[in-house]
Amino acid sequence: MISTFSLVLVIITGISGIFWGIKQLCTIIYNHNQQKKIFFKKSNDIYQQSKNTYSLAISYCSKTSEFISSLFPILLLVLIIRSFIFEPFRIPSGSMMPTLLIGDFILVKKFVYGIKNPVTQKTLINTGHPKRGDVIVFKYPKNPTLNYIKRVIGEPGDKVIYNIITKQLTIYPDHINNIKYIQPLPITYNNISPSNFIQIFNSDANGKVNSAFIKTKSQENNLNGIRLIQTTESFNGMEHNILTMIPPGDQNLIKIYDQHTKHLISEWLVPIDEYFVMGDNRDNSADSRYWGFVPERNIVGKAIIIWMNIKKQEGTWPISIQMNRIGKIQ
Repeated sequence: MISTFSLVLVIITGISGIFWGIKQLCTIIYNHNQQKKIFFKKSNDIYQQSKNTYSLAISYCSKTSEFISSLFPILLLVLIIRSFIFEPFRIPSGSMMPTLLIGDFILVKKFVYGIKNPVTQKTLINTGHPKRGDVIVFKYPKNPTLNYIKRVIGEPGDKVIYNIITKQLTIYPDHINNIKYIQPLPITYNNISPSNFIQIFNSDANGKVNSAFIKTKSQENNLNGIRLIQTTESFNGMEHNILTMIPPGDQNLIKIYDQHTKHLISEWLVPIDEYFVMGDNRDNSADSRYWGFVPERNIVGKAIIIWMNIKKQEGTWPISIQMNRIGKIQ
């Protein structure tokens, strides 16, 4: 699995590094010839030879090479930060609502799960592993050119059960190594209430149904759509909010999602070195329930903070910056 952007960045940094090295060599030759000029200033022949040598060397230091070499320290710094420390991402979809909204710009801590080769993504130094509840960015297993962001639900060896009617998870930790494990992980669901998010459905010219999310200022606004339900899910000593389109326990609307009707209660056994992930917008997330597990080698890093949110309605201008979105990711 090769990261094309990282490969290009490494190549550009390497080229600028070569020009930087040439510049340093030119500087050394220049300083050397200046010393020779002083020492042999009484000998015109030797001085002329020294001058010609310098002229030949300085010819390699054109304005173009000077500019390229000046970029090397900046490119090297960007390469180090982006490859091993932090990398920025923009949230393009609503699958992680309400934790992350469309237009959020986040920082991902890369070294928390290991130091990796920036091109091949092979782990060079192991520094840790994802934990349940972590929000991670990873290469989509079915198309590694795409970056996905989801919440870790199941660690390697876990048995994960999801009930679409109650909207609740049941997790048996390390089910593979603890065959007689009886007690599931304590998971609680509180504060079930209507959210400020409404899902609107529209049909395009071909009759395909698309959906969009609208955030209202109050729960009383009536719009032509379905108001999502917000619930506080708690496990691993941390809390986060999730959204569901169908209220927990309501079977009247269950047929909206045909893909779920065959398995109202599904379970998965997470393989070793892989993870089970889900979006916080549980009824509007393409995640491990549909395409499988995330290999550890695909994981880019842990999302830690929202540093900017730029909101732009389709067909409108200008954009607006939502300062209240800036902060730590839960």
